[in-house]
Amino acid sequence: MTTSPKIQRWQTEFLLLAMIWGASFLFMRTAAVEFGALLTAGLRVGIAALFLLPLLLLRGQGPVLRAHWKPVFLIGVFNSALPFALYAFAVQHITTGLSSILNATVPLFGAMVAWAWLGDRPTLSRAIGLGIGFLGVLLLAAGEASFTPNASGIAPLWAVAACLLATMSYGLSANFAKRFIPHVPPLATATGSQMGATLALLLPSLLTLPQASPSLQAWGALVVVGVVSTGVAYILYFRLIDQTGPARALTVTFLVPVFAIAYGVLLLDEHITPWMIACGVVIVVGTGLASGLLQLPFRGART
Repeated sequence: MTTSPKIQRWQTEFLLLAMIWGASFLFMRTAAVEFGALLTAGLRVGIAALFLLPLLLLRGQGPVLRAHWKPVFLIGVFNSALPFALYAFAVQHITTGLSSILNATVPLFGAMVAWAWLGDRPTLSRAIGLGIGFLGVLLLAAGEASFTPNASGIAPLWAVAACLLATMSYGLSANFAKRFIPHVPPLATATGSQMGATLALLLPSLLTLPQASPSLQAWGALVVVGVVSTGVAYILYFRLIDQTGPARALTVTFLVPVFAIAYGVLLLDEHITPWMIACGVVIVVGTGLASGLLQLPFRGART
């Protein structure tokens, strides 16, 4: 049985996106240590917008963005500005591996938002998945985070909470995109969302300028996370939403921790505990059920 070129293409882009976003945690940490969370997020989306805008204009999609700029800019606030700032804060206080595992809850929150907002009532299988996924999050938080400040002076539990708020924001924005801009080209959505995020973070970024000049390494990390992990990645991401729907596109977060953990261990000398791996598996299984990617075998699960 052969696989059609169209299916092969989205699967390749799916894997590439997971690799790119897995590396984003590494680059975010490198930049945020010197730039701070808000400025890192602000420059990240600003660089991405500058990278994407000429591509948009060359493709002649400027009129499309002008016609839909309000919802697209709003998506940028919840899909980029808020979560990028929250993750830039989190990776300074917990490992990139832990933050990437928490990032795998994005489809979980996406399913919850679809249920509460779009009336997408889950089957029994998906409802059980929601429960399993949140149990995994609670177990992970209980085992790996506490209210006791670590060497950074911040309690890890606050960083965990920031990651979960970011994933909730991702889930909200994916469903918003499905409802209000289902036919806007991916490049227009990616460009407009980064422009909206840049405007949202402009003032907070200016108010948190670092006292010392950041190093070339920090600037390099910021350029990579802006151009590749944001500009290129969001073109791929919105293409996936357009081709496969938000539920399947959001499942890219299942693979992101695999790459993020590998990068963290190899390049940052991070240590991954068996508890993190076990809880990560519980979260992924629960999220797979909640998003409909997996199904329980008994008949009542589909009612």
